[in-house]
Amino acid sequence: MKLALTLLISAFLSSCAFEEHSEPDFLGRFDRSKDLYLAHFDVKTDVDDVHSVAAVATMLADPRFSNIRYHAVAGTYGTQEGLYVPAEVVFDLAFGEHWSDAHGDFDEALDVVRSLSIETLNDGGSIWIADGGQSDFSAALIRKIQELISATIVKDRIHVVQHADWNEEVTTAEDLAFVKEFANYQKIPSGNALGNGSPGFRSTAAVNWQGYVSDIRLTEIWTMAVEIANQYNGADGRYLNEAIQDGGLDFSDVAETTWIFGFGDLEDANEFFEEFSGRKRR
Repeated sequence: MKLALTLLISAFLSSCAFEEHSEPDFLGRFDRSKDLYLAHFDVKTDVDDVHSVAAVATMLADPRFSNIRYHAVAGTYGTQEGLYVPAEVVFDLAFGEHWSDAHGDFDEALDVVRSLSIETLNDGGSIWIADGGQSDFSAALIRKIQELISATIVKDRIHVVQHADWNEEVTTAEDLAFVKEFANYQKIPSGNALGNGSPGFRSTAAVNWQGYVSDIRLTEIWTMAVEIANQYNGADGRYLNEAIQDGGLDFSDVAETTWIFGFGDLEDANEFFEEFSGRKRR
């Protein structure tokens, strides 16, 4: 109740006050001066999300992303069966305080992200959601935002980006229909394949990420992400990711993030690391 009252007051003051905004500062489609990036990960039951978290952290560490406002959410899964992948340590390393655990406490995560979203919309910004999984959490978020923000603004300035047919198939049907109707829903080609218009970030061959990444923090994130993905890949009935089983990397869910920020012309994982490590392969 107290949070709702605070958000209502914030919305009223923002609508009445004259605010000066800095000039637009675009990185791809994203305005660094006022937009919010939300990275959603289902982490169930495929371990590819764990690699994707490390890849998003690699992008955010690039100097071009230094002023990006962002928040990540774990556990944004839909109707799929199978066990969750406990990767909280990777989220902590990658995002610090800038992430919420919808698997552990859905309502708390929703409240945190709604507050950030309302603030962004009231300040004239847009919200860019990379749905690295299903859209159930995004639907819940948009419903909450609509309680305080007009449907026209929501439709115009909340962008939901999806890349996978399977993610749509295991989103609760009414939630998928809702997001497509009430948000600016963008379906891009799958990040699991090469040459289809999106980067192909699923590699069955080993990728020498260590040859690119020299930053100590990013090295720790990738090391932990690979370790946890290997530990839980196919374990206890979870989905068996064959690319990861064969020693490759799979951060296919990051195709949406590259689309948002204007890096959708990258070809594969090697080009990703070249772009965001500032060095060519050794």
